[in-house]
Amino acid sequence: MKKAIFAVLLSALAAAPSVQAAAPVAKAVTPADDLKLYRSYFMKKFPGLPLDGYANGVYAIDRASRDGWEAIEEFPPYEPFVEEGKALWNKPFKNGKGYKDCFPGGPAQNKNFPYFNKVRKTVITQELAINECLQANGEEPLKYGKGKIASLLAYMAFESRGQKTNVEITPESLEAYNKGKQFYFARRGQLNFSCAQCHFQSVGQRIRSDILSPALGQTTHWPVYRATWGDMGTLHRRFEGCLEQVRAAPFKLQGEEYRNLEFFITHMSNGIPFNGPSFRK
Repeated sequence: MKKAIFAVLLSALAAAPSVQAAAPVAKAVTPADDLKLYRSYFMKKFPGLPLDGYANGVYAIDRASRDGWEAIEEFPPYEPFVEEGKALWNKPFKNGKGYKDCFPGGPAQNKNFPYFNKVRKTVITQELAINECLQANGEEPLKYGKGKIASLLAYMAFESRGQKTNVEITPESLEAYNKGKQFYFARRGQLNFSCAQCHFQSVGQRIRSDILSPALGQTTHWPVYRATWGDMGTLHRRFEGCLEQVRAAPFKLQGEEYRNLEFFITHMSNGIPFNGPSFRK
């Protein structure tokens, strides 16, 4: 197991420009190599758990947690947010247009995000696309993290259920992918923790009353109603919370750092179905 963890960490270091020359690897590690390595690690860690099961996060690896979650899902607290999001989707802008004009495929858009825009040379997330749609039509952008944008995402996620995660990494997007990867494996904050330490190395273990969830599938069920928040929130809101928990300065919501991180970890979940919105503790 320690060898597997070391292999994951070495894979991350191989992509970092500052250490690439010293990394003892025969060839450059590709995103396809990463995907194979990460899946192999978790399949050995949790034998018998199918890939699709990782869409359920910690509820896929802990029976007691799953029982409580299934009971909550009978009357899910995110339902009012889905309804609010549907109303927002159908409400026309002042110019008579609406979200359907920016997203011609309809609200089921999760399979299309995040993606790398070759012209702008940056990662485009669903939240960014929503606000750019609003601004292009003379509307005020929504605040990131929670509120109306979380409700709109909840409706779009609900309509996207069953779609498969499919993030494509091209030569043009490789730098953004590697930056997200470096972020994920880098230690930070006063506690000197990385994302990987919790969701790879210590997955399934407890931190106080919480069980650490697997890295696979972590982007499939957002936005999430968290009991801790008493509210619906976005993935980047959770990124912010994680950094605060390790006593690190958070980055700007929808800034390049978080968008690259989302790009990397969503690719890690390729092939896993979307099942958001969801409830989490």
